[in-house]
Amino acid sequence: MDDNTVNLRQFVEATKRLGHRLLTIGGNRLELLTVEVQEERAHQLHIVLMALGVGAFGLLGAITLTAALVVWLWAWSPLAVLWILTGLYGGAAAGLYWRLQCQLREWQMFASSLEQLRKDRACLEKILA
Repeated sequence: MDDNTVNLRQFVEATKRLGHRLLTIGGNRLELLTVEVQEERAHQLHIVLMALGVGAFGLLGAITLTAALVVWLWAWSPLAVLWILTGLYGGAAAGLYWRLQCQLREWQMFASSLEQLRKDRACLEKILA
C-alpha cells in the first residue's frame, strides 16, 4: 500500500508539472501571437500609407505628363496620343495588378507562431509517444 501511495503521489506530481508546463507554453505562445498581431497591424498600416502616397504622387505625375504630352503632340494627332497613353497606362496597371497578386499569394501571416506551434506539437508527440 505504501508503494501505491508513493506511485500515486509521483503520478499526481508529474501531472501537475505537465499541466504547469502546458500552461506556461500556452502563455508563451499567446504572448508571441499577440506581439505578431501588433507587428502585423503596424506593418499593414505602413503599407497602406505608403501605397496611398505612391498612388497620389504617381497620379499627379501621370496627369502632368499626360497633359504635357497631349499639348506637345496635339498638332500631330490628338486622338492617337490619347490612345497611346491609354494603352501605356492600362499596361502599367495590368503589370502592377499582376505583381500585387504575386505578393498576396506569397505572404504568410503569423509565420513564427505557426512554426513554433508545429515544433511544440512535434515535441509533445515525441514526449507522449
